[in-house]
Amino acid sequence: MAKVHLYTDGSALGNPGPGGYGIVLEWVGKAYVKEFSKGFKYTTNNRMELLAVIEGLEILKQQPLDVLVYSDSKYVTEAVEKKWVFGWEKKNFKDKKNPDLWKRFLKIYTKHNVQFKWIKGHNNHPQNERCDALAVHAAKTQAIERDLFYEQLKQKQ
Repeated sequence: MAKVHLYTDGSALGNPGPGGYGIVLEWVGKAYVKEFSKGFKYTTNNRMELLAVIEGLEILKQQPLDVLVYSDSKYVTEAVEKKWVFGWEKKNFKDKKNPDLWKRFLKIYTKHNVQFKWIKGHNNHPQNERCDALAVHAAKTQAIERDLFYEQLKQKQ
């Protein structure tokens, strides 16, 4: 089975505020590296951290793949590695934040053999630093998309 390393990071300026995510995708054993990013007008850091993982997995057209996700988000890595998200799913994400994204995550997660590795952010890890730069740049200059689920949630509160 082909192996992929997926590096992800999310950012929100103000949290909530303009946000973005950055992705670096590497195929193990091949000279293949791709970068992706997108900015949003109003969102949160945790939403961008999770969306980066989702978008990274959704980019992968070949299925299944062995995917090692590197993330500096304990929110994302622990929810999956400690299997909390599966308990949340059984309770239909009652009283949990970001249910729209967690449901989307679970749909793509099952199509691959995914493992997570938490890495300390802002610790000179080259791919993590690059993802951070992509995410911040997207939040500052490309924040044209709308995170409608989050905006509608905030309007109800």
